Amino acid sequence: MNKANVVLIGFAGTGKSTVGRALAERLNWQFTDTDHRIEERYGISIAEIFKLHGEPEFRSAESKAIDEALAERGQVVSTGGGAVLAERNRTRMREGGFVVALTASKRAIIERVSQDQSRPLVQGNVEEKVTALMESRKHAYDFADLKIDTSELSIEAIVDRIQAAL
Repeated sequence: MNKANVVLIGFAGTGKSTVGRALAERLNWQFTDTDHRIEERYGISIAEIFKLHGEPEFRSAESKAIDEALAERGQVVSTGGGAVLAERNRTRMREGGFVVALTASKRAIIERVSQDQSRPLVQGNVEEKVTALMESRKHAYDFADLKIDTSELSIEAIVDRIQAAL
C-alpha cells in the first residue's frame, strides 16, 4: 500500500469508529479517533465543547487533531462526520492516507444516532436534522478513494472490502 494510513470519513452513525477498530485490529495497526483526541485535550465531551466554545473552535481543534494523527503512520484514523467540510482537512486526508467514505441510508443513520446524546448536530428532531445535514453534505465525501454503504453489511464484510482495496 502506498498510503501511510487509512482515513475513515462519513456521516455520523455510518460506523467509522466500529469499523476503524476492527480494521486496525485486522491490519495490526493503531486506531485513532480524532473526536476522542479532542475530548482528551479539552477534558470534556464534544457536545460540551460545542456548547461552551462553539462549532468554530471545535472545527479548529478538529483540524489540529487530524494533522497530528496523520503525522504518524500505520494507523486507521476515524474522523468526525463534519471534518470533511474544511478543504484543508480534505487535502490533509488525501495526502496522509487511503480515504474510505462510509455511507448508510437515512433510515439506518436515524436508527443508529437517535439515542446518542453525544452527537450535538443531531439533537432535537433527529429525522429533520439528519435529513438536512445529509442533504447539505451529499457531495462532501466524494473525494474518497473508496465508498462503502454500511447499511446492510456486517463489520467483517466492510473490513474485508477495505482490506481488498488496499
